[in-house]
Amino acid sequence: MKTAGNLVVLGSINADHILNLESFPRPGETVTGNQYQVAFGGKGANQAVAAGRSGANIAFIACTGDDDTGERVRKQLASDNIDVEPVTVVAGESTGVALIFVNGEGENVIGIHAGANAALSTDLVAEQQQRIAQADALLMQLESPLESVQAAAEIAHRNNTTVVLNPAPARALSDDLLALVDIITPNETEAEKLTGVRVTNDDEAARAAQVLHDKGIGTVIITLGSRGVWASQQGNGQRVLGFKVQAIDTIAAGDTFNGALMTALLEGEALPEALRFAHAAAAIAVTRKGAQPSVPWRKEIDDFLRQQG
Repeated sequence: MKTAGNLVVLGSINADHILNLESFPRPGETVTGNQYQVAFGGKGANQAVAAGRSGANIAFIACTGDDDTGERVRKQLASDNIDVEPVTVVAGESTGVALIFVNGEGENVIGIHAGANAALSTDLVAEQQQRIAQADALLMQLESPLESVQAAAEIAHRNNTTVVLNPAPARALSDDLLALVDIITPNETEAEKLTGVRVTNDDEAARAAQVLHDKGIGTVIITLGSRGVWASQQGNGQRVLGFKVQAIDTIAAGDTFNGALMTALLEGEALPEALRFAHAAAAIAVTRKGAQPSVPWRKEIDDFLRQQG
């Protein structure tokens, strides 16, 4: 196993309630599902699990409720090689919940109740200041309070900790926050929200990436689903293809990509090799159902890459 730097993930924890359907219901329509499961998720937790299982040295700043779900989530995260000491139990609050429909093509629609995730305050971030300052990288998403994301980014930036932002779910962000980001990983929708550039081809991806470069972000990785990613460093970009697999469920594919990408980068891999590793992890994940149940372990990723040659 390669030696990785230290990663801190700040983000959300949810219990995912997943219903598989042939097609999504229209307004007012009731449809019957063919499979239902409850699994642990949340973008922050998914990315932490992906990093932990792929070999990162990782600590997770997050909140759960003081309920049975929260207790089970914390035990599961610990078993996935994650330091859960910074996970706060919020008294009188429930653990976050996501209600997820998955259609016959593996696409999903999701509704979220933040629950304890909303309690991840700037005060809790300040309590973890030393941990963030001593990390090599900080990975965040947007299911946590935005002021806390900003506060953590400021701490990291002051201490030369690489700031990585997966700007999901899509929302407008201030230039002040974006200027603190070193690596950003939006999908096409999120890239358009941040730049005003609709991303449907490589030229548009390059234009969107340049807008983000102009805001001070050195590395822009726009995920393009089955078309791979547009990866741009200081304005030099190219599309990097992923692996062709039969997708059955895309839940947490992007999260798996982000967690695995950070592991590889912190192990010293150059961006092309790190992207290949992340693509492999995501390819495995989409062939399985659920969020964290779909996330592969390091040996599975390495075996997959060997098979690809």
